[in-house]
Amino acid sequence: MNIHNDSLRETVKNLLRDDVDEYKYIPKPKHSLPNVGKIEEIVNTVKSILFPGFFGDAEINEDTRGYYTELYTDKLYALLNGQIYTSICFPGNNPDDMKKRSSELTAAFIGKLPEIKRLLSTDVKAVYDGDPAATNHEEVIFCYPAIRAMINYRIAHELLVTGIPVMPRIITELAHSSTGIDIHPGAKIGEYFSIDHGTGVVIGETCIIGNHVRLYQGVTLGAKGFKLDDRGIPLNVPRHPILEDYVIVYSNSSILGRITIGHHTIIGGNIWQVNSVPPYSRIIQKKAVTSSFSDGLGI
Repeated sequence: MNIHNDSLRETVKNLLRDDVDEYKYIPKPKHSLPNVGKIEEIVNTVKSILFPGFFGDAEINEDTRGYYTELYTDKLYALLNGQIYTSICFPGNNPDDMKKRSSELTAAFIGKLPEIKRLLSTDVKAVYDGDPAATNHEEVIFCYPAIRAMINYRIAHELLVTGIPVMPRIITELAHSSTGIDIHPGAKIGEYFSIDHGTGVVIGETCIIGNHVRLYQGVTLGAKGFKLDDRGIPLNVPRHPILEDYVIVYSNSSILGRITIGHHTIIGGNIWQVNSVPPYSRIIQKKAVTSSFSDGLGI
């Protein structure tokens, strides 16, 4: 037993060493950090506010909708205010000033909820209109991973625009983990946005996406490369594509770099696109590769 305890103590001692070069890359928190569980609760509370009756435990009807919306909004304020405070209150900051600032930021975000709801309503319509398999709008809200990812993205984007650090990335990564759709909160996405199926979609930080854009599974809107500063650190400059209105990108295509895909363009499947194209373009593979199979043999 003593040997076992000594072994554990030695392990703890090694974990706390400061003289290992590789450990120096791991920062030691000097202040409170956001709580992922509470942030997930914040997202679920926002969902209950934006889509009454679809999320949350309460059975909501027209008579109780106002009551529960007010109840959930009060709950959201308390949760969000606390998490924003932990996100912005660094050592050296005056705690009273940060409490006031977190309250202001919380109120500013909550004031944006009607616009977030409007944008998400356009996304629901776009997904429904683009999928013959969808039987109604309710099914889209309940079941479709694209809507789950877009709810998190639109919440996270507004938090980022409001000036709140850390939390937006946590929120989009929660959706990434559950849907396979990776949208950076810094991306700018217009109205009536839809993703069909969705698994493997990647949308980079500096992407600009117009209205009525549709992506299919496996699409990457990424960077072709990035510039480094004098210290070898990547510069955060525009490096992702711009998709104008009414662009469709089919499955497993990669659009890379700060290029512009003109409005009403269709990008076919499995395309590697690194150059801008004008409006109304049709980008497809020029020649299919055919092969024959016999006796169960592969290519």
